[in-house]
Amino acid sequence: MTADAQRTYSAHVERETGETKIDLALHLHGTGRVSLAFPVPFLRHMLHLFAVHGSFDLDITADGDVDVDDHHLVEDIGLCLGRAIAIALGDKRGIRRYGERHTPMDETLARAVIDLSGRPAFVLQASFSDTRIGTFPTELVAEFFKSVANEGRMALHLAVLYGENNHHMVEALFKAFGAALREAVTLTGGGVNSTKGVLE
Repeated sequence: MTADAQRTYSAHVERETGETKIDLALHLHGTGRVSLAFPVPFLRHMLHLFAVHGSFDLDITADGDVDVDDHHLVEDIGLCLGRAIAIALGDKRGIRRYGERHTPMDETLARAVIDLSGRPAFVLQASFSDTRIGTFPTELVAEFFKSVANEGRMALHLAVLYGENNHHMVEALFKAFGAALREAVTLTGGGVNSTKGVLE
């Protein structure tokens, strides 16, 4: 994995393995502009929502062994997104650090809480009634967000508080995640928001 970034809250990450090839660019203080080209339609839809509700600019071109299943590509896109978030934030000086959002989607209510602490942790409380949404395995929702949290070095707590429709549940999670991250990366001025003086 190679990556580069400047103090523009932007990052470019490339990852190539025997299973996937990914090129991802992220701007955290953007306008919600997206360009997504990879063969997992449901994740494209979810990441479009994430970027719009977080006002992030996100470009992803990717391919992988989706003839096997979607697992490798979904997981690796999550890794690259998390890595891009970490790089774009740099030393995290001047950001709010914490973000929280409750997001309704029709009958569903989801919650996302983020701490850009530098210490990876991930919790998902959700129960899906089906194993797939269209062709997308619902178990990959957790795999994606776990990859983002680990590479983004954040504590990420997600929950579907209630709901019936699986699509609505996942959509609410991605929207809440985008909005909570938007809050966490908001510039407040000053130094690093930690009594230790660092977030790592």
